[in-house]
Amino acid sequence: MSKVIGLTGGIGAGKSYIASLFEQKGMPVYDSDSEAKKLMNQPKVMQQLQQIFGNEVIENNSVNRKKLASIVFNQPEKLKMLNQLIHPLVKQHFEDWKSKQTTPFVLKESAILFESGADASCDFIVTVEASTEVRIQRVVQRDGVSPEEVLARIQNQWTSEQRVAKSHFVIDNAKKQNTEIQVNQIWEQLLKC
Repeated sequence: MSKVIGLTGGIGAGKSYIASLFEQKGMPVYDSDSEAKKLMNQPKVMQQLQQIFGNEVIENNSVNRKKLASIVFNQPEKLKMLNQLIHPLVKQHFEDWKSKQTTPFVLKESAILFESGADASCDFIVTVEASTEVRIQRVVQRDGVSPEEVLARIQNQWTSEQRVAKSHFVIDNAKKQNTEIQVNQIWEQLLKC
């Protein structure tokens, strides 16, 4: 049975880059956020999203995630409804995926690992850190959204302090060369477990 390494961090902290470094070491990676997006586009789930959030969230037979995000990131009760629908689906999908893995460790990457309660199924948790300014800059460049939109998303996630307090390892992802050293150090420690 593979041990589960949870990988989290605020939006724009660089989780995907860190996940790719662990993947290069032979650790299978489950990207909760991208799997959630795929699960959202299943017909039954789209129907439920349409009932909860209205017809405008479905466009060309798929979820318009920008419209959905504009609804849920400004209304905490709507975000809670979305999470209650999607989190159980992702949890089950992850368990099915994990049961097929044969490596000593698997990595579960999730922006909202703690918020979703997924941390409960992790053996170790790694948090990726970067300054708010760096995170905003990265997301603006990556997603083509305004700094205000990024800030709204940041405010819907746990703070760095909250994540760090519940993590076994913390990676400062400000400089890439330092990041790789930190990943190697964590990898060495995991191999001793």
